[in-house]
Amino acid sequence: MSEVKLTQLGIKDSRDLLNKKEISATELTNAYIQNIEESSKLNAFIETTFDKALMQASKADKIIGTDSQKSLCGIPLGIKDLFCCKNVKTQAASDILENFIPPYESTVTQKLWNEQAIMLGKLNMDEFAMGSSNETSTYGPVINPWKSTGSHDSLTPGGSSGGSSAAVAANLCTGATGTDTGGSIRQPASFTGTVGLKPTYGRCSRWGIIAFASSFDQAGPITKNVTDSAIMLKAMSGFDPLDSTSAKIDVPDYEQELGKDIKGLRVGLAKEYSLQNGDSEANRKLEEAIKIFKNMGAEIVEVSLPHTEFALPTYYVLAPAEASSNLARYDGVRYGHRAKLDTNDSILELYEKTRSEGFGTEVKRRILIGTYVLSSGYYDAYYKRAQKVRSLIKNDFDEVFKKVDIILTPTTPTSAFPLGSKGTQDPVEMYMNDIFTVPANLAGLPAISLPVGLDELGLPLGVQLIGNNWQEPLLLNTAFNLENTLAFENNPKKWWA
Repeated sequence: MSEVKLTQLGIKDSRDLLNKKEISATELTNAYIQNIEESSKLNAFIETTFDKALMQASKADKIIGTDSQKSLCGIPLGIKDLFCCKNVKTQAASDILENFIPPYESTVTQKLWNEQAIMLGKLNMDEFAMGSSNETSTYGPVINPWKSTGSHDSLTPGGSSGGSSAAVAANLCTGATGTDTGGSIRQPASFTGTVGLKPTYGRCSRWGIIAFASSFDQAGPITKNVTDSAIMLKAMSGFDPLDSTSAKIDVPDYEQELGKDIKGLRVGLAKEYSLQNGDSEANRKLEEAIKIFKNMGAEIVEVSLPHTEFALPTYYVLAPAEASSNLARYDGVRYGHRAKLDTNDSILELYEKTRSEGFGTEVKRRILIGTYVLSSGYYDAYYKRAQKVRSLIKNDFDEVFKKVDIILTPTTPTSAFPLGSKGTQDPVEMYMNDIFTVPANLAGLPAISLPVGLDELGLPLGVQLIGNNWQEPLLLNTAFNLENTLAFENNPKKWWA
């Protein structure tokens, strides 16, 4: 099999070939290494671990076909730079963590290595996962492998997991880890024609993942298809005593749940999730998904989530508040960047200079917002009120899930936009990209984005399915049925090599 075709395979298809001994883990890993080396223009990988990957592949080749083989044996993955990996530089794409090399492994990545997956390297991202376009990274922006028809503009791959989505779409790894605080897995998946899954809050451990907003952050996979998401999620999930928010709940075999009939499934359409442009291609693709569900015997139910309109402002009060607290630890004393001081500078001046030099503009903005809403005199007016609205949003979902099994929405208002075209003057314009994804994070619900087709510019569009707490098996099976009917098989043309 040619290397070009080999790297177009996903996790399941690669695993099947490995099990049949038609390819070796070393051959598969080398094919991805070659693709990565030819794809520097995309700026997806910021740290490669090829020597480690080839050692893991060699070991996998000896294990495949034996009783010791695990679910991801010989499968090459990319890891978002937010996950601490032992003895591998991890910076959260920020200067403040300059040359930080963790002496420990995050729980999620350790689970992947326990399943004998192969690590190709660390993937680019928005600084501290704060961004929707992957333009806030200290390493520079990631370039979406997709191009608009008739245009040479560089497009955003989405954020913050833009390196992960671009790497999967460009066939630089079989799958990748991401994190989702307000849509940072699902939005980039929509922009790159990949599948992005945010699990229920507490399904995957947060231990060893550099924190942005602790009550929102959740790890999840970005993959080429729904089956691969099911395989990765099982490996990533499970209770962790090191994480106080980790749920002590059984992990199903998600892959075994796929392919079940969804006749009678109640699919909710929330009027608050409508796209303003009724003639847009995104609306037409959503209508196509609705028609597919009807043809499969699902029942379409009109529902209302009345507090959805307050989701975005609520999120942009609460998430920065948590960020300002979490990022207070970066002071230049224990690790990371430390500013050069004058002879008479105080410890306070060390903090001020280090944080001024180390943090980027967007991170500073959110720290300032968060500190403001938590300050004396404003706590009740902003933070406390936002917490109350968050409860109302969660209650809306609880009521709707008494009537439906799944909620269908767009993932993003538009397809991928050119880099530099949003947020330079008005950050709120950039924040609006999260309008359909944020509510699931506020409620802690599982949600998945999958490609539904191409728009008039030849760019991928995604639809989102939101499930009730711990209903990932139903969510994945619903997405699997929709995916099979849609049969989205488009790939970006390889202009970057």
